[in-house]
Amino acid sequence: MAPNKKIVDEVPGWIRVFEDGTVDRTWTGTPEMEPLLKPVSPHEEFINGVAVRDQIIDPKTGLAVRIYVPEMKSNVQTKAKIPLILHLHGGGYCICQPDWSLYYHFCTRLVSSVQAVLVSVYFRLAPEHRLPVAVEDSYAALLWLRANARGELSDQWLTSYADFNRVFLVGDSSGGNLVHQVAAQAGFDDIEPLKLRGGIAIQPGFISDKPSKSYLEIPENPLSTREMMKKFTSLAVPIGSTGEHPIVWPIGPQAPPLTTLKLPPMLVVVAEMDLLRDYELEYCEEMKKAGKEVEVFMNHGMSHSFQFNKLAIDMDPEIATQTNKMIEVIVTFINRS
Repeated sequence: MAPNKKIVDEVPGWIRVFEDGTVDRTWTGTPEMEPLLKPVSPHEEFINGVAVRDQIIDPKTGLAVRIYVPEMKSNVQTKAKIPLILHLHGGGYCICQPDWSLYYHFCTRLVSSVQAVLVSVYFRLAPEHRLPVAVEDSYAALLWLRANARGELSDQWLTSYADFNRVFLVGDSSGGNLVHQVAAQAGFDDIEPLKLRGGIAIQPGFISDKPSKSYLEIPENPLSTREMMKKFTSLAVPIGSTGEHPIVWPIGPQAPPLTTLKLPPMLVVVAEMDLLRDYELEYCEEMKKAGKEVEVFMNHGMSHSFQFNKLAIDMDPEIATQTNKMIEVIVTFINRS
């Protein structure tokens, strides 16, 4: 960082925005976090049962995806097609990448457990690209899957492995918001022959200007503070918008009524000690009132994004158990849909 560059906004540890509009996302927080944020290179050979490849899908914008395929288990017919997951990462629309170690380990585990193809989107980040760009890029990735399903494109891994009749959206934190938005847009569009069978929002980043009980009372942790959530929201929404922006708060007054949306069955995974817990539960209640199919699973005693801390999972039996339960619920949801 040049010493004469003035910081005009920041989320400590994560992101610094300079007066000239440039952004620095170099991690400056605790060293313990660094291994989780390091990129993992793709490998087209199977390592621990999974192969990984990066692919540019729109040369004009540079939009890319990371594709995971599992090594087929012996009890799975080799010619049988397997579910297709479109994965949308979290990070408050401002940070994170699909190749970060924390996502690599979670996605490889999910792919192996479900036996599914997973496509994770390198959508453009705010504040350089404010909302709705993350939604537009995520939906562009869904349309890329549609083009492959229609034979307009032919990605070898997709055409070899993916069942385009069993597509699922999966996203954590702000990626859970993207799951809702992409599913809603797909409901108004012709995505045939893709069949969107379900959406899975893991600790979705729903938040409004009105503080909830959990937001006010649950203790913060270094990776989930009220100031961090407020700041990421302000950096992500269009200039002049508020926390009631419909992407951030999809059941607020600015959002389209849920009754007008055609949504697939949804699984919402909630962490009991998440500041955003009550917002997530309110969303689920409003979805049910609107006649939508929603399943809620609660990880008791856990905080926001606990499932990504591989070191904690390896050392703490309870965190490992709760992560296992999360994966099991997701596998069950996908297998029955």
